[in-house]
Amino acid sequence: MSPPDRAPPVAAQPAMAPPVTPYIGRWRRLTGHWMPAALIVLVLLGVWEGYVRLWAVPKWLLPAPSVIAMTLVVSWELLLDHTLVTLVEVVIGFGLSLLCGVLLACGIAASRTLERALYPFVIASQMVPIIVVAPLLLIWVGYGLTPKIIVVALTAFFPIVVNMVDGLQSVDPDAVNLLRTMGANHWQIFIKVQVPTSLPFLFSGLRVAMAVSVIGAVIGEWVGSSQGLGYLMIRSKPQFLTERVFAAIVILSVMGIALFVLVGVIEKLAIPWWHNEQRQRSLR
Repeated sequence: MSPPDRAPPVAAQPAMAPPVTPYIGRWRRLTGHWMPAALIVLVLLGVWEGYVRLWAVPKWLLPAPSVIAMTLVVSWELLLDHTLVTLVEVVIGFGLSLLCGVLLACGIAASRTLERALYPFVIASQMVPIIVVAPLLLIWVGYGLTPKIIVVALTAFFPIVVNMVDGLQSVDPDAVNLLRTMGANHWQIFIKVQVPTSLPFLFSGLRVAMAVSVIGAVIGEWVGSSQGLGYLMIRSKPQFLTERVFAAIVILSVMGIALFVLVGVIEKLAIPWWHNEQRQRSLR
């Protein structure tokens, strides 16, 4: 009797490499998102460089982009020292405005009495130019980092409070009524409904506040300081070091954009569910 036929052994299949298509698609979306802005910047820099060289514009009047880039390289130690001072002022002032703004917004949203009493003062605080308040802070608290931090906090305070209040007050009434029928108290409703609803509004305010925080730090340094990029700009103008002024502007711009992007990254990590909803809506 012949032995039964056996199926030939199946050769082991080599492990397949992970598909690279998602990475390519992500890279294309990223480049497609930033490419138009990058092209515009390159064109503007090229026109600027050509105009300065063609018409022989003096360096003290309008330095060429190549001269500004050279200043960033040659004076990087000086620029770095002042950049760190300005960055510290921005970060501490922004953190202070975030803490105070969130606490005040929660109080305003929780109490109609506090809203009637404090909200008009929050709005009125923006009617006074910060350039007027900064010299008074020098008289009250002296020189150093403290007045600059307060200026940054006052500058970033308003968008945080307003957006947070709008978010806390824009809850779905059906969700609130559902939790109340289930026996939830006011604190539980606040934590489970109001806070998650307000987070997208809060981060919208944080992006604006982060951008204006850099402006507040520079204004505080203009009024009175011995360090920081704003101080460096004030000292460089009388010496006709215009290229150093432009170098400080470039650093401030990069700092503002980087901090703005950082807030966006934190937002995606903190409220991924909201970004998923927005992505699904855009695909419909």
